[in-house]
Amino acid sequence: MTLTGKSVVITGAATGIGRGITECVLKSGANVTIVGRREEPLRDLADRYGPAVTVVATDICAPGAAEQIVAAATESFGRLDAVVNNAGLARFGRLESIDPALFDAMFAVNVRAPAELIRCALPQLRANRGSVVNISSVGGALSMPGRAFYGATKAALNSLTRSLARELAPDVRVNAIMPGPVETPMWNETGLDEAGTRRLRADLLSSTPMGRFGDESEIGRWVCVLLDPEVSAWMTGALIPVDGGRTA
Repeated sequence: MTLTGKSVVITGAATGIGRGITECVLKSGANVTIVGRREEPLRDLADRYGPAVTVVATDICAPGAAEQIVAAATESFGRLDAVVNNAGLARFGRLESIDPALFDAMFAVNVRAPAELIRCALPQLRANRGSVVNISSVGGALSMPGRAFYGATKAALNSLTRSLARELAPDVRVNAIMPGPVETPMWNETGLDEAGTRRLRADLLSSTPMGRFGDESEIGRWVCVLLDPEVSAWMTGALIPVDGGRTA
């Protein structure tokens, strides 16, 4: 696989799955505009990879953020070929106890912001017969007691992916990866207490046939597959589980 000469935007690029994706895409030869709220870890990537990286430190839900991201990518690299919507928000809790405002917050990050970034990038993506990869979750396909709000937003992202795949074809391909449990810092930010997080992790591990959590690079390699037009030119509207067998 090679992405040499491609210009790719990756949101939520600083840590976890986003960092794994960024590393894989850069090693495949692309130029990358990395987006995140915290500038320091983004600068660390830029220092390591030099002029192949442009940093945009912003909240993807902020007014004008999508336009800012697209402008930075095109100004830095002269074009935009692909968007990877990886930034996400996960907060868990049962219906009677979770703050309903968290649903609005998760919908904004997990659905509305990706749609807005695709919309703003669309002229470039059409001109370059580009590609979108949305990072969803197996939570968008499985029943998730105690995580219903999060799962609902990922189901919405799956629906957005499939609908836009038809709407934007044949000029732009739109696919999604649905990761299972991946070992990332997200587990420190679920909204659960320490005991609740331990129970959740144990439940996820016991329901994963491969018997382990995934690694962020295992998601990154699949993103590279979907971005490479030599490999995946006839793939659009796919929701690909990379989940250790959880959805089997």
